[in-house]
Amino acid sequence: MSSVSASRARATSERKSACRSDKTAGKITRASLSGVSVGDTLDTVGDFLRCEAGLMDERDKKRNADVDREAAQIAASLDEHRDKILGVRSSAVRQLEFEDPANEWRRVISEFFGTFLLVVAGAGAAVVDAKSGGQIGRVASVTAPGLTVMVVILFMGAVSGAHLNPAVTVAFSLRGDFPWRRVPLYIVAQLVGATVACLVLWGIVGKLGMLGATEPGSGTTAMQAMLMELVLTLGLVSTILGTSSGAQNVGFLGALGVGGYIVLAGLWSSPISGASMNPARSFGPDLVLLDFSNYWVYLIGPLAGTLIAVGLAYVLRGPGGGVTGSTSAQGKLGKPTIKRDQP
Repeated sequence: MSSVSASRARATSERKSACRSDKTAGKITRASLSGVSVGDTLDTVGDFLRCEAGLMDERDKKRNADVDREAAQIAASLDEHRDKILGVRSSAVRQLEFEDPANEWRRVISEFFGTFLLVVAGAGAAVVDAKSGGQIGRVASVTAPGLTVMVVILFMGAVSGAHLNPAVTVAFSLRGDFPWRRVPLYIVAQLVGATVACLVLWGIVGKLGMLGATEPGSGTTAMQAMLMELVLTLGLVSTILGTSSGAQNVGFLGALGVGGYIVLAGLWSSPISGASMNPARSFGPDLVLLDFSNYWVYLIGPLAGTLIAVGLAYVLRGPGGGVTGSTSAQGKLGKPTIKRDQP
């Protein structure tokens, strides 16, 4: 009896050993089953077969998992190489487009069209207000240009940077984010766009509301208006340079920041100076009306505010000319001109 029990124990041990290791699986021999009854032998064989089936399932699952993992790694590697190849190709094409002088007209037209839309909204509010007997109101008049700038940046910023303002063009150039050789064409496009906008308003509505000309408010001296324009432009250019810098770039939300600032500045300061902050915006109506008596206010103030803003940007964030700032200033029509490697 003890001999049978020992044999059963030995068989059970061997069955467990077979389940624990692939190397020992299937190696139960007649010798190992000697002295065991037929019923125990059948139990052993059944257990062994079930054990083998379980081990095969585990091996299959592990093999499938390994295959899936390797396939995912290969797919990721292919995607990475594809993106690199396409990125290099796209970058090379963009660089050729950007550096080709024949394509400069795209950016110039973008600045012309963007400034045209800005002045149509900004000056047009005053013209329509005069035509409608005051139905527009001051709040709408200062909100319209801010919202227009936001929209133009969103749909056209990738082409030219959507400066729409000589002060902004000069600021980007002083920061090293925009080539000086492109400044003259940009400023000419902005001035012409503003002038054409006023001519269009005159032709559609009439020569009303001083065509939206910006002038010092009632009881405000020209010097006070100039200082107000300086302060307002300081804030505007600081907002633009900040939201386009590598450290604080917020992507398309930058358009909301710039447009929001223009609205905010107009809400509290327009009775003093008209909240122009833009020499092109003030140039258009003055040229059509042939009255430049106060234009110096809207030229000196914004330019002085721009110089201070650029100086503060250097103090706060160091030199410009990085990838992010240059891309924001020059648009994404092609690879931008970058002066330094840092963002």
